[in-house]
Parts: sequence; structure tokens; C-alpha cells
Amino acid sequence: MSERHLHGKLAVVTGASDGIGLGLARRLAVAGAEVILPVRNEAKGRAALDTINGNASLRRLDLASLSSVAALADTLTAEGRPIHILINNAAVMTPPTRFTTTDGFEIQFGTNYLGHFALVARILPLLIAGRARVTTQSALAAMGGRINWADLQCERAYSPWTAYNQSKLANMLFGLELDRRSRTHGWGVTSNVAHPGLASTNLQTTGPTMGGQWSPLKSPFKSVFPALSRLGWPVQTTEGGLRPALYAATDPAARGGRFYGPRGLAHLTGPATEEKIYKSARSPEDAARLWDLSLGLAEVTFAARAH
Repeated sequence: MSERHLHGKLAVVTGASDGIGLGLARRLAVAGAEVILPVRNEAKGRAALDTINGNASLRRLDLASLSSVAALADTLTAEGRPIHILINNAAVMTPPTRFTTTDGFEIQFGTNYLGHFALVARILPLLIAGRARVTTQSALAAMGGRINWADLQCERAYSPWTAYNQSKLANMLFGLELDRRSRTHGWGVTSNVAHPGLASTNLQTTGPTMGGQWSPLKSPFKSVFPALSRLGWPVQTTEGGLRPALYAATDPAARGGRFYGPRGLAHLTGPATEEKIYKSARSPEDAARLWDLSLGLAEVTFAARAH
């Protein structure tokens, strides 16, 4: 990313109070963009803001609450500024037991996917005005994911990894479908999908210990991942993990309807490259079905003009 080439651009990065999201916000700001950090924890957000060398500010957002998503959208709409870059990055990973969002959705589906779906729907006019690049973070986990149409919220059976895989597959289906619909309707929004490979961040420990519960996942992730990241494979640093999303969101060569990840062995580490879309995400019919279902769940519409 060339220095200052984003001057005059407005970027929004979810989950930017730490980890890959914060790294992305820093890089975008250094490149000249004005960056908005929508955060749930204001104190944590302010601490993150102090580490950004550039023009950045906070807004309030809890992706696990559709009313909070609507409130942020109302704020951004009232500010009336075109958005040029949106990175849907925030995530919850593998809580040991089933938690739900404020609106009763399984928390990984509700936070990782549905909250971002609702946000894009509600700020679509601002994205259209900015001819925005929208990059949605998926994960390696999407490769083994499937949409459980009969038990979308894991009410009958909950498995941390099955629910996480589903949420990240949903993100991939959404990012690809958004680009298809943008081209069909002439919105001018470019949408693509990225994944960080294996990167050492707080994500691997905050989810497994959610609610103060201990999980056997905590110890290996907390100790082994940072050690392996220093070796460069099979785990990379946070800075390494942000490269695919940064490329997808900012590089002129990155295209809509495409999928970007690390270039290295098994796509675990390395510089950004275009990858083949996972077989699990190749069905336009599944993407359209999930989109239509999500409109009702999130109670939103994709309107080119603000209501």
C-alpha cells in the first residue's frame, strides 16, 4: 500500500480496538485515510485510538445488538459522509457453551455475520455514495463450514467449532452475494472476502473463556500460537494476518467477487494472494437463500437511498 494514497478517503473498520482490526486501522490511517472505529468497549477503544498515527475517531457499536447497529447507522447517516472503505472484521470465536445476542441469535452467527449484514444494509446509501470497497473477513474455518438451515441458531445442538465455521461461511456467502447484487442493481459497491490464515491474536482466547468459563483451548492458543508466530509458520503475527484484508480493501488490483488470503503453504501465512473460493461457498443459490432469510432476521432492506 503506497504511502498516503488513501488521502481523502473515509474508512470504517469493525473490531478495531485490538488485534487485526487495530492493525488495519493503523495502516489505513498511515496511508492517509480518516478511520472510524466502531467499538463496544469505549475505554478499550480510546486506548486503541492513542496508538493510531493519523486521523481516527470512535463510534459506539455492539454487533450483538441490532438496535446498536441501527443506532450507529443513524449516526453515520446523520453525519452524511460517503464511506469509501468498510472492513467487516469483528468476530467472536468458539465460546464453550451457547451464548445469544441481545436479539436471541447464536452469538457467533449474530455477531460475526448478521450484525455485519445489518450494518451494510443500513449504511448502503453511504457506501454507494463513496463507491465503496467492502471487505468481509472470513476464515479458514469456512472451508469446513455448512449452513444448517434446519437449526441455524444451534438451538438443538451446539458445537463451538461448528457454529464458528457456519458464521464464517455465512460471511463468505454474504461478501460474494453483495458483489453480485451490486453489479445487478448498479450500486457501484465492490465487495470481496478475505481471511488472515492462522494469526496469533486475542480472538483465540477471548471466545473460549467467554463468561468466565475455562476451556482446554485457552492454554495451547495462549502459549503455542505466539511462540509459533515468531517462527513465521504455521502461525503468523497479527501484522501478517492483516495483509489479505488490507490488500482486498485498498489495492487497485483486488477485485470484487474474489477471495484473498495468505500466499504461503496451505494459505496459513505469507503475503496476500487471490485464492479459489471454497467449495462450500460456491453456490449462488445458497447465498441468495441466506440473504433473503437474513433480511427477515435482521429486519432490514437494501435500499439505495436513505429512508
